[in-house]
Amino acid sequence: MYRLVFSQVLQRLDAEAVHHSTVSALALLARLPLLKRLLHRLLAPHDPALRVTAFGVHFPGPLGLAAGFDKDAACAEAVAALGFGHVEVGTITAHGQPGNPRPRLFRLVRQHAVINRMGFNNAGAAAAARRLRRTRGVPVVIGVNIGKTKVVPESEATADYVAGAKVLAPLADYLVVNVSSPNTPGLRNLQAVSLLRPLLTAVKQVADATPRRTPLLVKIAPDLADEDVDAVAELALELGLDGIIATNTTIRHDGETGGLSGRPLKARSLEVLRRLRAKVGDRLTLVSAGGVEDVDDVWERILAGATLVQGYTGWIYGGPLWAARIHRQLLRRVRRHGLKSVTEAIGRTA
Repeated sequence: MYRLVFSQVLQRLDAEAVHHSTVSALALLARLPLLKRLLHRLLAPHDPALRVTAFGVHFPGPLGLAAGFDKDAACAEAVAALGFGHVEVGTITAHGQPGNPRPRLFRLVRQHAVINRMGFNNAGAAAAARRLRRTRGVPVVIGVNIGKTKVVPESEATADYVAGAKVLAPLADYLVVNVSSPNTPGLRNLQAVSLLRPLLTAVKQVADATPRRTPLLVKIAPDLADEDVDAVAELALELGLDGIIATNTTIRHDGETGGLSGRPLKARSLEVLRRLRAKVGDRLTLVSAGGVEDVDDVWERILAGATLVQGYTGWIYGGPLWAARIHRQLLRRVRRHGLKSVTEAIGRTA
């Protein structure tokens, strides 16, 4: 049914307009406690065999929603009620900003892909913090992804990230430093270890100082050279980070300007994951994102060393029940392989 609705209606509409309508509908659902709880009971992962513990945080299932959808922390509870094991909100900047001019979101339906050049459009850290302080009506693990305000020069990037972290880290189950979006000028320059070290060191001081010590991860681009992937992994170990998210969108494509996500990213994302696992083993939590479409992709990432997996574009093409369906299928696969828990499969082919 969803494929018919998508092909006959949704793909004929402006992609960003559909996105905003979806977020608004889910934000409304988040304010309807009975319906939200019913959906959570029916769709969210509940079986103990799917539970994963990473950096001291307990996840009901390994598949979560990547950053980029819920930019302002408006609908995380509703997303969790639809079957996601965690929701990463953002990217959120210290100061609100409108993002890049429209049009800035494009579907590539035949490739099951999306190109975006949104530019961190969000209302800012203070506005997101107000939403994150609300009492949660259903259990949901919320990661907060922070980025650089566009107008802030590269020389002041560390202070900008720290400002956002001070507001958001105490409210997050985990915090992510995003230095890998291609849509903020100069942002990817911060992936160079010489610039990344002081930035991560300063943000980590903020995260460590929260009442429960907020776990800190860094999100990297698929376009890094292999030696740069290794360098970031070594830096993460050196600084005592909790994990790495691999990967963000890619600029290696022939379409509209912006970052490409979805099926074309699958091979490189898996390649980076395997390289990271070979480099760090199980000393860091690895979160795999990019080109995740079905249970086979989730299973392959887990076997390759990912503790958690994230999707977003796969949800666009897979429909509202995509995460719930994958978690059900993943549970059957765990049982078919005679495992007591999905955690037993992590890194088996690494």
